Amino acid sequence: MSGTKATALAQWAEAKGLGLTRFDHMGHGASGGAFVEGNISIWRDDGLCVIDQETRGDLVLVGSSMGAWIATLCALARPQRVKGLVLIAPALDFTERLMWQSFDDATRRTIMDKGVWHRPSLYGPDPYPITRQLIEDGRRHLLLGTSIGFAGKVHILQGMRDPDVPYDHALKTARQFAAAGLAMDLVADGDHRLSRPQDIAHLVHVVEGMCR
Repeated sequence: MSGTKATALAQWAEAKGLGLTRFDHMGHGASGGAFVEGNISIWRDDGLCVIDQETRGDLVLVGSSMGAWIATLCALARPQRVKGLVLIAPALDFTERLMWQSFDDATRRTIMDKGVWHRPSLYGPDPYPITRQLIEDGRRHLLLGTSIGFAGKVHILQGMRDPDVPYDHALKTARQFAAAGLAMDLVADGDHRLSRPQDIAHLVHVVEGMCR
């Protein structure tokens, strides 16, 4: 919640007199708990708890990468509250489509037999633990096999040089939304984070437009 995108949106919302709620999932940032013990069910429930206890009125949810999957699950669970989604590099179903399906047999055996495999990270010195329970729990929340029945507006932002969420995955995601108000912006030189000043300025512009 202290990242550049979230901070910029908080500053914009305050200037506009709008409410904005930021939070860190269990095992992330300032929140307690071990990341290795987390899964999609827990992180979705974090989002629903924040929606139910800390917000009121109509909502636009903003989620990046895994957060886009969580935001979509929350929108489907609270259709009366959530009116719009802004999804950045949306990693819907990433545990299956971007991880499990790309792993070789040795990696899959390690996950199944040992319960965890430590994947090297592009964003820091510490590896990224992929657990068996994360993979298995993720299968309970897969969305891309059928149409995603969210009736609100959806705006997707996707970098075409994203090494983690390929833009063809974002295109597949966009096709699954039933929303008539869907829009998608492909950033030709954009990476996964889309945190450059121009990327953040565009994000704020998109969120402001949706809030209107």
